[in-house]
Amino acid sequence: MKLSEVAKIIGADVEGADVEFSTVTIDTRELTAGQLFIAILGDNFDGHDFVSDAQKKGAVAAIVSSPVETTLPCLIVSDTRKALGKLAAYHRSQMSAIVMGITGSCGKTTTRALLASILSHHGNTASSIRSFNNEIGVPLTLFQITPAHQYAVVEMGANHPGEIATLTHLVKPDVATITNAAAAHLDGFGDVRGVACAKAEIFQGLGSEGVAVINADDDYADFWKKQVGQHRVVTFGRRKQADVMADAVALNKNGQAHFQLILPKEKAEVQLQLMGEHNVMNALTAAAMAYAKDVPMTAIVAGLEAAAAENKRLVSKVGIAGATVIDDTYNANPLSVSAAISVLAKRGGDSVFVLGDMLELGEYSDDLHRQIGEQAEKLGIHRLYCYGEHSRYAAEAFGENAYYFEDRDALLSALRAYLHKDATVLVKGSNSMGMNEVAQALMED
Repeated sequence: MKLSEVAKIIGADVEGADVEFSTVTIDTRELTAGQLFIAILGDNFDGHDFVSDAQKKGAVAAIVSSPVETTLPCLIVSDTRKALGKLAAYHRSQMSAIVMGITGSCGKTTTRALLASILSHHGNTASSIRSFNNEIGVPLTLFQITPAHQYAVVEMGANHPGEIATLTHLVKPDVATITNAAAAHLDGFGDVRGVACAKAEIFQGLGSEGVAVINADDDYADFWKKQVGQHRVVTFGRRKQADVMADAVALNKNGQAHFQLILPKEKAEVQLQLMGEHNVMNALTAAAMAYAKDVPMTAIVAGLEAAAAENKRLVSKVGIAGATVIDDTYNANPLSVSAAISVLAKRGGDSVFVLGDMLELGEYSDDLHRQIGEQAEKLGIHRLYCYGEHSRYAAEAFGENAYYFEDRDALLSALRAYLHKDATVLVKGSNSMGMNEVAQALMED
């Protein structure tokens, strides 16, 4: 593609030679010769500081929002993030792949991985890189789609109204779903209804032949159905009648679910590698999206059974003193924490729950932390270790055998002193609480 073509798409003038480039990058650490470098202004970095590095590594041009010292041909725009989005949307429009979009409060990344696994058993599939689900990550995912792909899976996240609307208009999904609406990012959404409304924005990007896949069990299912207009709807669920359902759910000794997958005209047995009964719903979400585009049952089952746990999402390893450590530290909100506690409670042995703050819960934060403490106590968790300003309320609600720490090193010292070979310790908390470091420390013997 030529730089002059990009200039027309994003509304900029070419300064320098009208060169051709291969692909787009925003990261000089991953840059390869022949690429177009887009200088993104981030929270902790400014891509403009790396234009010279990009040139040294073989970039042939750059998109910038302020003048930089370089001999590279440049396009100057007012906002490089918007330029990235416009270019990604154009790229997506040139591809023939069936694009599937996923949003929701919980289970987005797991559902994305399950769906990508399914589709990979039926055709060449592009998928979101890690949890690239924001205004930068979604465009980068779209750039991964090539003419060789039959399918693409794109995860979309948000913490304020309007963000999903922006992303879905870039993605233009052929199939779109909301995994669920729950108490997450309440600082930005206000309450769960605000969450449900924001997530419903994903359906705005559906084309005339687009399919909306809806969680029939969710309290906002009827509301979402009203948002999709004349689009075809496929439903999934366990409690309410739906197009895609599960029956005979059972967990093996490792906490992995086996169930009967029920589609409108056929049934099949499925054994997941993922821990936790809640992952049955994630599997149903992925299956329903695949079913919406006539992916055969054989590929659906093969894909569901092949999918392994993503990093920091209920990954179990042997840790210090022979204890079992379950790392579920990628992020946390009340629904995902509740699901993780249920996994721990069913493991048997000495159950130890390590909780870091669940963040961005606004005025509901203290009460929601209390509810988590109450749930852990009711499910028979033996010990609760809490870290962070808000988790103290979980410790208070749990009662005896709950311990609160303001210092992470003190938390680790207490855990190291207590853990033994018959203990199973679950570590969970919002990403910025650094609970992944706690989990890693406990895995080092």
